[in-house]
Amino acid sequence: MSDRTVLILGASGRFGRAAVQAFVAAGWRTLAQSRRASPDLPAGAQALIGPLADVASLTRQASGACVVVHAANPPYDRWHTGMLPMAEQAIALAGALRAILMLPGNVYGFGQAMPAVLDEKTPFQPTTAKGRLRVALETAMREAVRDGRLPGAVVIRAGDFYGAGTGTWLDLAVLKSLGRGRLVYPGPLDRLHAWAYLPDLARAFTAVAGSKALRPYENIHFAGHALTGASLLDAVEGGLGRLGRVPPGGLARAGMPWLAMRLGGLFVPMLREVVTMRYLWEVPHRLAGIRLAELAGSLPLTPVDQAVLAAVRDRVGAAGG
Repeated sequence: MSDRTVLILGASGRFGRAAVQAFVAAGWRTLAQSRRASPDLPAGAQALIGPLADVASLTRQASGACVVVHAANPPYDRWHTGMLPMAEQAIALAGALRAILMLPGNVYGFGQAMPAVLDEKTPFQPTTAKGRLRVALETAMREAVRDGRLPGAVVIRAGDFYGAGTGTWLDLAVLKSLGRGRLVYPGPLDRLHAWAYLPDLARAFTAVAGSKALRPYENIHFAGHALTGASLLDAVEGGLGRLGRVPPGGLARAGMPWLAMRLGGLFVPMLREVVTMRYLWEVPHRLAGIRLAELAGSLPLTPVDQAVLAAVRDRVGAAGG
């Protein structure tokens, strides 16, 4: 891997952008695929414009890539039609390049009965359609390695993404009612919930991609930040304070209007899909990064307060901004 070239699929998405930045910073030749031109690619990244479905064209353009990061994802309410076809396209592309395929995974496959600590040996027990889709996706990658269609595959599972832009639970839920003086949390404030600050997760991808100790198929957990709801809201309020965005009377704390969302889901598919995953806020869980430590050692994490401050700044801007 002296000529290290990585192809990032879905480079205009949140994780895709973070992955591009991390691989460029780590010295990789970085190819960034997206359907449309992205104005914010870092210096050193090369744009590949075109749909993932055009596997033949992308294979020609990405010649020499030894790693493919599958960061492309359909909209949340279209997973049932888009996720597995996109995965097959990514598998075909990585197979044609004879490259290792890497995927950012999640905890959906463990289901509502998941234990409090999730490690690489925790079995799948999906209890939702989205969980079953994620299991099918990982199974497709594992079978492609077994069948020789892929030289290798790596899934790095993580908690809920935040940071590196907007569009996460942090800004779509927790900070949504900030203008009315409220922070909103989707579950009980005393339950642990797994979070992944995207710049940290992306750096874990670069560390694993450069490892010479990879097995043909790897299932890896990224511990990230495990926070109770109260701890997260404390960090958010602290970040808002540093940005001068806490009102004189302070901020109230409220829960999600799940009943109203359930009723709204009768008409709005996105709300319906979000409500099906409510259990993730009620069942305490964190990830144990045992295999990641074996492959990459002790990777530094951005301190929670710093990570949350950066994410809050993405949402609200500096005071007066």
